[in-house]
Amino acid sequence: MTDPNAIQPSELDQLPDRDPEETAEWQASLDAVTKAAGPHRAAYLMRRTLERAEGAGIALPKLLETDYVNSIPTSAEPAVPGDEAMEQRITAWNRWNAAAMVTRGSKYGVGGHIATFASAAWLYETGFNHFFKGKEADGSGDQLYIQGHASPGIYARAFLDGRLNEEQLDNFRREAGGNGLPSYPHPRRLPWLWEFPTVSMGLGPLSAIYQARFNRYLANRGIKDTAGSHVWAFLGDGEMDEPESTAALALAAREELDNLTFVINCNLQRLDGPVRANFKIVQELEAQFRGAGWNVIKTLWGTAWDELFRLDTTGALVRRLRQVPDAQIQTYQTRDAAYIRQDFFGGDPALVEMAKLLSDDKILECFHLSRGGHEARKVFAAYKAAVEHKGAPTVILAQTVKGHTLGEGFASKNANHQMKKLSVDEFKNMRDLLELPIKDSDFVDGVVPYGHPGADSPEVRYLQERRAALGGPAPARRVHPVAPLPAPAEKAFASFDKGSGSQNVATTMAFVRLVKDLVRDKETGKRWVPIVPDEARTFGMESLFPSLGIYSPKGQTYEPVDRDQLMYYKEAQNGQILNEGITEAGSMADFIAASTSYSTHGEAMIPFYIFYSMFGWQRTADQMWQLGDQLGRGFLVGATAGRTTLTGEGLQHADGHSPVIAATNPAALSYDPAFAYEVAAIVKDGLRRMYGAAAPGEDQNVFYYLTVYNEPMPQPAKPSVDGVDEGIVKGLYRFNTAESAGITPPANAPRIQLLGSGTAIHWALKAQQLLAEEWGVAADVWSATSWSELRRDALEADEALLRGEERVPFVRQALQGADGPVLAVSDYMRQVPDQIAQWVEQDWSSLGADGFGLSDTREAARRHFGVDAESIVVAALAQLAKRGEVKATAVKEAREKYGL
Repeated sequence: MTDPNAIQPSELDQLPDRDPEETAEWQASLDAVTKAAGPHRAAYLMRRTLERAEGAGIALPKLLETDYVNSIPTSAEPAVPGDEAMEQRITAWNRWNAAAMVTRGSKYGVGGHIATFASAAWLYETGFNHFFKGKEADGSGDQLYIQGHASPGIYARAFLDGRLNEEQLDNFRREAGGNGLPSYPHPRRLPWLWEFPTVSMGLGPLSAIYQARFNRYLANRGIKDTAGSHVWAFLGDGEMDEPESTAALALAAREELDNLTFVINCNLQRLDGPVRANFKIVQELEAQFRGAGWNVIKTLWGTAWDELFRLDTTGALVRRLRQVPDAQIQTYQTRDAAYIRQDFFGGDPALVEMAKLLSDDKILECFHLSRGGHEARKVFAAYKAAVEHKGAPTVILAQTVKGHTLGEGFASKNANHQMKKLSVDEFKNMRDLLELPIKDSDFVDGVVPYGHPGADSPEVRYLQERRAALGGPAPARRVHPVAPLPAPAEKAFASFDKGSGSQNVATTMAFVRLVKDLVRDKETGKRWVPIVPDEARTFGMESLFPSLGIYSPKGQTYEPVDRDQLMYYKEAQNGQILNEGITEAGSMADFIAASTSYSTHGEAMIPFYIFYSMFGWQRTADQMWQLGDQLGRGFLVGATAGRTTLTGEGLQHADGHSPVIAATNPAALSYDPAFAYEVAAIVKDGLRRMYGAAAPGEDQNVFYYLTVYNEPMPQPAKPSVDGVDEGIVKGLYRFNTAESAGITPPANAPRIQLLGSGTAIHWALKAQQLLAEEWGVAADVWSATSWSELRRDALEADEALLRGEERVPFVRQALQGADGPVLAVSDYMRQVPDQIAQWVEQDWSSLGADGFGLSDTREAARRHFGVDAESIVVAALAQLAKRGEVKATAVKEAREKYGL
């Protein structure tokens, strides 16, 4: 009978064997071990052989999983420098105050999380005491991505070192009064402390990878030496289910980002229950990270387990640990020694004998308390190994107990993520466990007190000395005082004012041409960071390849296939372009890192990220909120914009809504320019506001969203009338009147105001001609460069009115005295122009491309949505007929004339 597991001859044919006899001997040895010592011993020997081969650099597939034990054995652990007893006391105070803060806040119903920090306390404390570099030494310090639900512990530490006071702790999650603390890490709400927002989950790990990569980008381009900066991302094992969490693992390994460490708190629980109830999340993550090329360090068991591993002479304990699913490990945490003896040890004779040598107390110590993530010595060893590892990023998988030290009511309970408070008795038990000098009489009226050993206590002095040695407080955000960037030469912008003459030019190309001029600027050119997700040729950016180079830490190790062409594909170690492949999420993470370099590294960079507009806000809007939260600055460019301008691609590419989503973000200044000179004016003003001398009261911490079009159109010269530049920036100006357009309407002709944005203004201009020539109607055409900025200004005017201040919205000022009704049109859904309807004094109506897109020509699509010139004419006549200014029959005649 043929062994189904044996290697078949057909397989050997694919793998030539120069010495079959030697191969057979090795195989026979494996068979003999299996027969004599069992399959477990054979598997053990094979794993050790593969590990030896990997260590020797022999080219073999990586071993993706190792045993469920610590990667660093106890005998190899380095001594922890400093005073471990002192650090234990500091950690105890922080545990207490974190729990007290959330409990005290629970009376207001504002929520909070206790269990996460309780499990991760030593993961943070060890870093703060020995590894995390601050901002006050040379360089930029380390970048810390703190797990959002652990924020109470970080606030507790800031309280201990004097950076926060009791009033602020009592205002946790209550910010309206002006002296509160945000629920999670949030630079916009607490900008001196938090550097990176890490909620929503999944964005922290993605951003950390691209931050580490951007650090290398700055160094390789000679802008700043970032060799002293290390990126630390603290994550939850449940958070790793988010697709963004693991989306860029291969990038980090491919670019050998050994300046990056992930610390995953594997407490085996997520919000509702076990992360992997029937499986093992640590093993799954190990395989995932190893497969991606990361260095993996497992820190699973505390020193109490050392005795058990010494007794495991047969490997039965290691096998059993590998078998037990995570939910059962969680159950052991809540059960007595008898249950654990029966369930864990009872199924294997070798383990039964081992258990006879263990006291109940020893079993409970191991299964209830002793985890690698709860011991400073274990964590220190992992961190030291991580920062010393070269050639790959490191992930530390640290096993902990969720709710550790909070008592039996919290530890490993499925509901502990939603539990917001401890009772007084539970606090007293916690006090005794942590050996804190807090008296029963300190609980006044049942309110748990905050604990502090005193500003001049040994604990506080030690904490502050350690931070001083590491470069100052952490976490911390610093905005270094830097001079505003000089404005680029006016020539780059002014060249668009004269128009394109007889040449048709798409606004996408106008933007790219502008950037090509700006990156040549001697003062600021090197600070531009072009970002594109593998669509540079679509946007006409291939001309930038040879001049700027595409960033690659390895340079160009091959001869490009198009090397003999003018615009060849050039990669370079100091390349300026970030071409990320097909990943909008990765490109946004790049943008966030570059846009906040002014604070992270004290180096202002000017990123622009250009993308299919349809695949921007609807796909990565969460990251755009993160960008605003992190106070980022730069230019997002939604190219091939609009519902009807991208011919033939269909509804998946037909963007009719991105300005609506953009308008929801308070940090986004959204523009829909129609002409090349408008693009130039908006970019010029954006550079001034974000990087130059902002006007008094102007918020510099904004970003710009420009929609640009791939439809080649005549680009007119900028009108030579007052107020055009102001109108472009504020959102509205009159492009022409019927008379200035060369139209001579009849005397006393009815008049209408046509407002258009983006490519729609060309339809409005055609409609202006038709209305005059065929219907005797005079139309003035306005360019609405930003519906949302007009709305923002109007809302601010409304708020001023509530304060008793008289302010007229800009849109009302601009349209003041304009005769007739207003008809607004854009290549987006009507909701976009309708944003400003309530502040327009004239009669209002709008047209837009509502519904789903479709594949067809531009002309057919515009007729389908009723936004082409002829549709505008009919809508204008309907408006005027309603006012009695044209005959009602004119509407029907026009509809029939144009076949609508």
